Amino acid sequence: MATRREVITGLMGGALAAAIGGRRAGAASNVAGTELRGSIDAAGAGILPGASDNLSRRMQALLDEAAEKGLEVFLPPGNYSVSNLTLPDGTRLSGVPGATRLSYGGDGHLITAADAARIDIADIVLDGANRWLGDHTEALLSFRNVADLRIVNCEIAGSRKHAVSLERCGGRIADNRITGAALAALISHEGKALSVTGNHISDCGNGGILVHRWTKGADEAVISGNRIARIAANDGGTGQNGNGINLFRADNVIVSDNHVSDCAFSAIRANSSSDVQITGNQCLRSGETAIFVEFAFEGAIVSSNLVDGAANGIVAVNFNEGGRLASVSANVIRHLSLKGPYVNDEAGFGIGISAEADTAISGNVIENAPRAGLMIGWGPYMRNVVASGNIIRNAPVGIAVSVVEGVGTAMLSGNLISGAKDGAIVGYRWKDRATGDLVAGGDAPDHLVVEGNRAF
Repeated sequence: MATRREVITGLMGGALAAAIGGRRAGAASNVAGTELRGSIDAAGAGILPGASDNLSRRMQALLDEAAEKGLEVFLPPGNYSVSNLTLPDGTRLSGVPGATRLSYGGDGHLITAADAARIDIADIVLDGANRWLGDHTEALLSFRNVADLRIVNCEIAGSRKHAVSLERCGGRIADNRITGAALAALISHEGKALSVTGNHISDCGNGGILVHRWTKGADEAVISGNRIARIAANDGGTGQNGNGINLFRADNVIVSDNHVSDCAFSAIRANSSSDVQITGNQCLRSGETAIFVEFAFEGAIVSSNLVDGAANGIVAVNFNEGGRLASVSANVIRHLSLKGPYVNDEAGFGIGISAEADTAISGNVIENAPRAGLMIGWGPYMRNVVASGNIIRNAPVGIAVSVVEGVGTAMLSGNLISGAKDGAIVGYRWKDRATGDLVAGGDAPDHLVVEGNRAF
């Protein structure tokens, strides 16, 4: 006779078998049975990798159906040749990292979406194959007016234009690898608090991460923890191309903890962008100015960055265009060059830090600046600049300061200057030397306060 425990065990096993059988029967009516776990396997819809024909129509139908049902589309490993996909609102598209590939088949673009609340793309290789893109698109992947766009852990390669173009989008672009774009890896216009974090970007023709606006205003992007390398300026110019990170008219942006190397122009460039924070970045081997804050800006913090190799280190200028109000502190700048990517007929290259108006320059360490450690003002453009507590080594001129008639006030105090063979503190009228060494302070013009500096 069976024991009581054996009877109970048998009853439980029978119930479990019945439940599993019922679930399998119900699953037969679904696409590959995958709706039970909230996703549709593309293979169950007849979309198979390696097919000789273009899979775009079948893929589009599957994406539409899945979005309508609130389901994710999962693409198994393999190569899928597609073109001109339009992602509906609610799209969730994923694959196997490094193994699932959407290859652009030509005739327009790879992916676009517009007027959506949320779209997710994850764990897919998106390959432009360096094929022609249509005149109607700016990028291999184009998105317009997507409130919450998430592109995560993808590889995006081989675009003949920008890799990713965003217009009036928010969301998160994170942990992707973007390479080989003929223009920029990512361009955002009129962004809405976009986060761009943890991406690896390299070998792009004109730019890395571009945050631009058609009208100056709050953009509120956060650009953090990215690694950017080898950015060219194939379309030329004097700074509009060739930058690792470029802000234009974009206010309230944070640029922090990025590693940016080998850019034709600037590692980080903020043009007409107010209330920006540029902190904790590594900027290596920049072709022009490593960190450039220019034109119509009001409010910039440039702090705790490391610059090693550039034509100029850090520049916060263009008071003539309204550029003012900055703090430049605790940066380390070294190994600058007199040579840049174009002929500079104004201040020239080889300067550690330049600033013009309403700016505090403090606690920086500058070494091997072949023209000057600090340049304070340019011609008549100087007002309310304090340079204090800086260490400057091996610059021909430690601090060059404007003494043009009518210029504003500057205070130079407590700086330690070593190896300035042409003068520790010298007054200039534009490019021309106009005073002797003012380090003692006794011969300083009335608009300068020079005190407590030491030269060795």
